[in-house]
Amino acid sequence: MPIKIPDTLPARSVLERENIFVMSSSLAQAQDIRPLRLVIFNLMPTKAVTETQLLRCLSNTPLQIEIELLQTSTYTPKNTSSDHLGAHYTAFSEIRGKKYDGMIITGAPVELMPYEQVAYWEELCEILEWSKTHVTSTFHICWGAQAALYYHFGIPKHTLPGGKLFGVFPHSVSDPHCPLTRGFDDLFLAPHSRHTGVRAEDIEAVPELSVLSAGEQAGVYIVMSRDGRMVFVTGHSEYDAETLALEYRRDAEKGEAVALPVNYFPGNDPAKTPKKTWRSHAHLLYSNWLNYYVYQETPYEL
Repeated sequence: MPIKIPDTLPARSVLERENIFVMSSSLAQAQDIRPLRLVIFNLMPTKAVTETQLLRCLSNTPLQIEIELLQTSTYTPKNTSSDHLGAHYTAFSEIRGKKYDGMIITGAPVELMPYEQVAYWEELCEILEWSKTHVTSTFHICWGAQAALYYHFGIPKHTLPGGKLFGVFPHSVSDPHCPLTRGFDDLFLAPHSRHTGVRAEDIEAVPELSVLSAGEQAGVYIVMSRDGRMVFVTGHSEYDAETLALEYRRDAEKGEAVALPVNYFPGNDPAKTPKKTWRSHAHLLYSNWLNYYVYQETPYEL
């Protein structure tokens, strides 16, 4: 089934070239089924890239999805044009009274800052609180996951002792019977790019939470509230094949002492094109979330 997005969103042409079924608003309105209403709070600096990555993952289901994009009101992004933001993004004040089937809160490059020093922290806290009563299930990514675990449950983040976790790492499933991880391989790969993390013992001390997946090197990967209303993913399953390469080259050009991404470049040669070894996991993670924790749980009348 298609994903419904605005005709002018840059991601549309990219997805159409990949033969992903996207639908215009006029055509979608002629159908009898109700599309799922999702809001994406995009905190990433390269917003158009992140939009395309997330929409690609969300499109691989038999469900019709209607997307709204949310931006911060208390901080003006520096890496996205005001024309793009004005055309495709909305402010929280404009959706405060609405209810949604699902919500995605992305990561952000602010993980080394104390939460309270982030420019839009108070606004994020307001949105996190709002999501508890206005969203059926919320999917948090990387720093967004850490921030939500801190806000909702008081779980602190910790600077990783070995330095930045950067690369593609193996993970295993802790609960093979959980619908969110249904169909996962016993050992699967996912990208990480972060300086901080959360500890399993802190999560296990909270009765409302369950660790669904972890890795020996990457640590905690997927956490979910036992009612399915909140999902926390510490990595970036939505990343494209070249995302880590672009990040590596960006930091190297700045003169930073950046290590090669682990298990990423063929033969550890940055001149070679990396392979996307986590594609199937990414699609399954998002389709399971949409099916079992959004579509199966949300009321028809929001």
